[in-house]
Amino acid sequence: MELNVITPTNKIFDGEVVSVSLPGQTGIFQVLNNHTPIISSLKTGEIIVELVEKFEESGSNNMIKQIDANHISISINSGVVELIDNKLIVLAE
Repeated sequence: MELNVITPTNKIFDGEVVSVSLPGQTGIFQVLNNHTPIISSLKTGEIIVELVEKFEESGSNNMIKQIDANHISISINSGVVELIDNKLIVLAE
């Protein structure tokens, strides 16, 4: 599944992932490959991403924290997520 995390001023992350856990308005939910299409609002929290390949930091971005070789955390204040055809787009602040 492809993940794109975008803010009004920056592209935060773009890459292939195994799974993504997101801070929804009513709780954390997870999206896996071939998930049914979804649109949801997000609240303040952490997006936890399981990567297909080892994380290699490309520049300094204070929104991304590496958990281990294959997991990162992205801090957001709010946002919206849309998944269509295994492409997950997060518009975040």
